[in-house]
Amino acid sequence: MVNSKWTAAILGGASQVLAQSYQNAPTYVSHPDRTDAVKATFQRSWDGYYQYAFPNDTLLPISKSYQNDRNGWGASAVDAISTALVMGNQDVINQIVEHIGSINFNATAPESTSVSVFETTIRYLGGMLSAYDFLTGPLKEYAKDQASVDKILQQAINLADVLSVTFDTPSGIPINTLNYGSGGYVVGPDTTNGLATIGTLVLEWTHLSDITGDQKYAELTQKAEEYLLNVVNPDVGEPYPGLLGTDVNITDGTFTDSSGGWNGGTDSFYEYLIKMYVYDQDRFGTYKDRWVTAVDSSIKYLASHPTTRPDLTFLAAYNGFEQLEFVSTHLACFDGGNFILGGLTLDNDEYVQFGLDLVAACHDTYTNTVTGIGPEVFYWQDGNLPTNASNNAGPPSNASAFYAKAGFWIPAGDGAYVLRPEVMESFYYAYRATGDTMYQDWAWDAFLAINSTCAAGVGYSSITDVNAPGGGSFDDFQESFWFAEVLKYSYLIQADDAVWQVNAAHDNTWVFNTEAHPFQVKGTPI
Repeated sequence: MVNSKWTAAILGGASQVLAQSYQNAPTYVSHPDRTDAVKATFQRSWDGYYQYAFPNDTLLPISKSYQNDRNGWGASAVDAISTALVMGNQDVINQIVEHIGSINFNATAPESTSVSVFETTIRYLGGMLSAYDFLTGPLKEYAKDQASVDKILQQAINLADVLSVTFDTPSGIPINTLNYGSGGYVVGPDTTNGLATIGTLVLEWTHLSDITGDQKYAELTQKAEEYLLNVVNPDVGEPYPGLLGTDVNITDGTFTDSSGGWNGGTDSFYEYLIKMYVYDQDRFGTYKDRWVTAVDSSIKYLASHPTTRPDLTFLAAYNGFEQLEFVSTHLACFDGGNFILGGLTLDNDEYVQFGLDLVAACHDTYTNTVTGIGPEVFYWQDGNLPTNASNNAGPPSNASAFYAKAGFWIPAGDGAYVLRPEVMESFYYAYRATGDTMYQDWAWDAFLAINSTCAAGVGYSSITDVNAPGGGSFDDFQESFWFAEVLKYSYLIQADDAVWQVNAAHDNTWVFNTEAHPFQVKGTPI
């Protein structure tokens, strides 16, 4: 059933928007049986973590142990807080809020002394700010008392103050590594930082400034962002208009390469350009303009259709000026959702439709595998370039039959699934844009496949090969973003409407950080 302003049909395995009408806003359908199932998976994941890993970072569900891969501050707990809140899980909320108040950000676990400013910002700072917004706003009934809520904000300030030392560089671009030892912490020796690791701090740190009234946090990240908005050496750093290289010199802010795309290492920089505009349209018009430039270039230069499946649309990567590489990743499959959000925000039908095409192609990376789950990396042969072009090789012989059917192939050793959320994320945006229940069904099918394949021991584990029966083998690792993203998007797409849900207009009052922690947009009354 299509229940939306879009009329959609399935052609050759891809969702093609055939007609559009804005006479009515989308209506949404909730599925209590599905949301209950996602809640049960969350509870099982949490119970295993809480019994065998808490207050450490990550559950090893098969060995019933833990790993401190995010500094021993309880990454899974803090990452789970906003999901527990939207699910209304009072017991888990109380456990996490109490834990947040106890974290000492001036020390790490002995085995995890290298702190990533980027990862710490999106998981810990993002989780705490989202919890604060919810517990002082629409979900305040879940707050135990005001003191515990105030402590969450204080802990966010404490963490940002610790991380702030990494911005003390000649350019103001932060060093992404903070090393802890017995004598405290010192900034790492890095000489470069990455596009995503620079450009995916500004939402969280600006929001902290807006909550506290102390502009130093926003000023630090916005100064660093200026080197990405106004490229110092575009002859190297901007191979296509708005599309940038990957690594930036910390001393002078120049780019050191011309490689990039919508894959890991660069992806969330583009994501945050439009999300900053959603967050505050008065202050961040330049961010929106740069997003539009990047998206227009992506449609013009990077859009690619496989030789065997011209109905599919992927975004190529690039390795220099006019040097495309026809490779993508599960990480990059957030791109459809980001195009959709930007199209909704800017009332641009072309962006929404292109985003839906990207979502449909990523859906096919799920439906064509043995497990029904998409791989970490996949390749294809571009249908526009000559097949004998040096950058347009076909599949290896052992993958030719699969490529003929699927329109992509999975390189040997790259078929893992590490509980990534990006395809589910794009299903969510597609559904919220259109109201088309097909996307709910796609998300449900993906959830069932993940839930059955990745269940292991006392939780859920990464798997080694999505195109092998049973997913190959288990890696015995339950990522913190399993709580923050996969389970949140799986829940929200099936849930009742709410103020924090993305809507199909350009007046959203909440915006999700890259770890799926929702923030209240600037100027929205609590």
